Amino acid sequence: MTNRLFNVYRRSIALTTTAAAAILAAGLINSVPAQAASPPVRHPRILVHLNLAALQQPENLTLEPDGSADLTFAFAAQVARVTRHGQVSLIAQLPIPRNGHPPLAPPGIKAVVAGIVRASDGTLYVNLSTGTAKDTGVWRIRPGTAPARIAALPPTSFGNGLALDPAGRQLYVADSANQVIWRIPLRTGVATVWARGSALRSLRNVPAPGVNGIKVSDGAVWAANTARGTLLRIPITRGQKAGDPQVITAGLPGIDDFSFASRDTILAAINFSSKVALIHTDGRHRIVLTASDGLSNPTATAVCGHVLEVTSAAYFTKKDPNVLIAQLDR
Repeated sequence: MTNRLFNVYRRSIALTTTAAAAILAAGLINSVPAQAASPPVRHPRILVHLNLAALQQPENLTLEPDGSADLTFAFAAQVARVTRHGQVSLIAQLPIPRNGHPPLAPPGIKAVVAGIVRASDGTLYVNLSTGTAKDTGVWRIRPGTAPARIAALPPTSFGNGLALDPAGRQLYVADSANQVIWRIPLRTGVATVWARGSALRSLRNVPAPGVNGIKVSDGAVWAANTARGTLLRIPITRGQKAGDPQVITAGLPGIDDFSFASRDTILAAINFSSKVALIHTDGRHRIVLTASDGLSNPTATAVCGHVLEVTSAAYFTKKDPNVLIAQLDR
């Protein structure tokens, strides 16, 4: 991505009217009739309305065994928990350096917390981007202890999506600034570039990042490219190397983070147009939630049993960041 494109995206994520117009001009938002929830999603409702003025704009989430959601409030550099009853509590405050200047962040924002995952022992890992060598990287959060950085990333990076492999040994970071995927063994905490290439990059003059959401499933790393509107499958080959990226589906500009509803179905947040798409691994996709259901620039989804949760950050609408909950037929 060029510096010019970084500047365009910086303006877009800053929620300016000019950026919204640029996105429309780029064809990233299509004018479509409002839709209600459609199968397999039923009975959506807003679990909690969050506070925009307090920078409670959820960028990502992971679920606790009891169904509570652990959220990252991106621009506040905070991690919070939302219970199934909609009660919000602060879990951790990540560092906000005085000289912070993370890539892609809006003016005045000195730290961004984005992706979050939960290990089987309850440990949380989050991406922190500050533009400083001291703080940028993956941080660990455990009850009763202060957050600690367990892996450094370059200050030029913007750690967006974060994934943990099923064995709980490897972290994968989608770096939207450098447009690569980092791999971090928890045993060593040493980050190396795992995947790069055109499939992970943005498009010239499109005000959106390239690689963004990320998950590990079925022997592969799955990644969303927001600007290209694609969902990718990158096989994990022998020696844990990255295979050739496969485009699973296209035509979903604005795709953000996602979750697996089953081995062959995925629920993806479509940020700019305030939708959730159901994607089949054979490439078929359709919309199952829209703004009429309460979405306001959704950023991520999570599935627990027959429950779907969706975070909305209101980056462009500037209205009603929230967590939506719905029933999911599986």
